[in-house]
Amino acid sequence: MALHWPTFFTRLGSAIIFCLIMMTGLLWHESAFLMLIAIIQVLCLKEYFGLVKKIQPNAYWPKWVPWFAQILGLVWLLMQSPVLLGKAFSPILAFFPILLIILTTYNKKNAWYAGISAVAGLVYVVLPIVLFFSLRMQSILIPLALVLMIWMNDTMAYLVGSFIGKTPFSEISPKKTWEGTLGGAILTIVGAAVWSMYTPHYEMIDWMVLALCASVAGTAGDLLQSKLKRMAGVKDSGKLMPGHGGALDRFDSIIVAIPFAYTYAYMFMENLPLTIF
Repeated sequence: MALHWPTFFTRLGSAIIFCLIMMTGLLWHESAFLMLIAIIQVLCLKEYFGLVKKIQPNAYWPKWVPWFAQILGLVWLLMQSPVLLGKAFSPILAFFPILLIILTTYNKKNAWYAGISAVAGLVYVVLPIVLFFSLRMQSILIPLALVLMIWMNDTMAYLVGSFIGKTPFSEISPKKTWEGTLGGAILTIVGAAVWSMYTPHYEMIDWMVLALCASVAGTAGDLLQSKLKRMAGVKDSGKLMPGHGGALDRFDSIIVAIPFAYTYAYMFMENLPLTIF
């Protein structure tokens, strides 16, 4: 597969802008980062519900369900900031299963679909965003590294696959190759090892495992998003970023990688008293 230079520069330009915005929010102040990821969460959920509706257009869909999920997601996210809602609103999270029960009692065709889809949206989009902010509240290094690792894995996989990729990786995403996928993962892990030499925080193995989460789980997230788009019959989930599509197209890798990175950090890395409730 030959490298298509116009596409490469379009994607590169969007990636640079994305990284600048993410780094500004991440490094500037916690409140700036909270605002940034709240916007990302809203955009991703909006695109997710758009895909779900295309996948099952005949399903019963109360108009307030996406709005309820958006509000609940924002409340859950704001609960992570001690200067905003704090933990006082934790009981509100218990009301969402009740909504699902109510939806399934409607005498409408496929009423259950809306409730299950809304719950899935919270797990798929909101939970990783909440975990990401929780990581940021505890240590700026881990979310910073994850963003860089995801970006590096995507870029290196694209470059390696463009130059030497021959073996198709998955029917879900025909442009992916085994050579590109493995090349991106290996280079990302090597990059994490180099990163560890310049920071006194944590061990080399910790950064390498986080890089493994970013590359393997990140690739799985990309395939999951590709599968959803194929089921919905669309090329992109949105038009937010030239060359990358919508918000979900840009953040599909990191929202799947974050829970794995969070779990490893909580279990094996020191000084991370993480909590999301």
